[in-house]
Amino acid sequence: MNKSNILDKISDITSRYMAVIVVLVTALSLIVPTSTLWVKTSWINYLLIVVMFGMGLILKTDDFALLIKRPKEIVIGTLVQFTVMPLLAFCLIKFFNLDTALSVGIILVGTCPGGTASNVITYFAKGDIALSVCMTSVNTLLAPILTPLITYCLLKTTLNFDITGMFLSLVNIILLPIILGFIINKLFGKFTQKIIKALPLVSTLAICLIIASVVSHNAEKIYSCGIIILVIVILHNVLGYLFGFIIAKTLKMTPEKTKAFSIEIGMQNSGLATSLAGTTFPNLAAATVPGAIFSVWHNISGALLAAFYRNWNSKK
Repeated sequence: MNKSNILDKISDITSRYMAVIVVLVTALSLIVPTSTLWVKTSWINYLLIVVMFGMGLILKTDDFALLIKRPKEIVIGTLVQFTVMPLLAFCLIKFFNLDTALSVGIILVGTCPGGTASNVITYFAKGDIALSVCMTSVNTLLAPILTPLITYCLLKTTLNFDITGMFLSLVNIILLPIILGFIINKLFGKFTQKIIKALPLVSTLAICLIIASVVSHNAEKIYSCGIIILVIVILHNVLGYLFGFIIAKTLKMTPEKTKAFSIEIGMQNSGLATSLAGTTFPNLAAATVPGAIFSVWHNISGALLAAFYRNWNSKK
């Protein structure tokens, strides 16, 4: 077996067992924080840039063809993504009467777009991958405008923050790396096709390092409020799946589309939420915690949901 095949095999295993890997890294960082304290919080933005650059490398113009062929689904998906999840976040922080720092973290998880992990989960669930990829791409590209705007609307009575600074952070973390990756893929397609199979491994490593950084540096805070935040994160994620499912069924989507829609709405780019919490609200250290916990939980719930959806598909 040559080196290329070995790398492909490792990448495939990483994709399949991402949830387990993330849980192990989290447990290590929480039980023995000193083991991962070497991962600096200042690295988070750079790690996300790597993930977004990888997303740009695999993007093709064909991925947006669905926007022309089936615009209704994509438009509805964007509306649901940027209304249901932010409003759920707002209702949850009010119901549980969270402090400012944790409230900011939950709101940021809600106002961020869906994450690329949703595409992998949709694949394992035998859902409509084209719909999932197009929704993720469109929502991610709209995030620099919509995420700061919605965050401002939900937090303006709680605290002031630099909305322009958040916009610029999102441009630097999302737009520029994606555009650069897209251009490189266009110019050097043959080369990028050789390295694309390694992207799941790189993305998983980056996400694990982000989680390790946040969890190890906030271990005490997680111990003190971990249960309540875990409950809120689970509710936020599961209700997102549920609302996505109900809306898709109401619109009489096929089972494949329904699965993609549900997964896309429930799974958030929580790594981005963690980054924004650290850069936009540097004085609220605990604001990074909800994003880290969501990153762990939605990989677990996504894997479970994919197994359920696969079974539903086979029954039909």
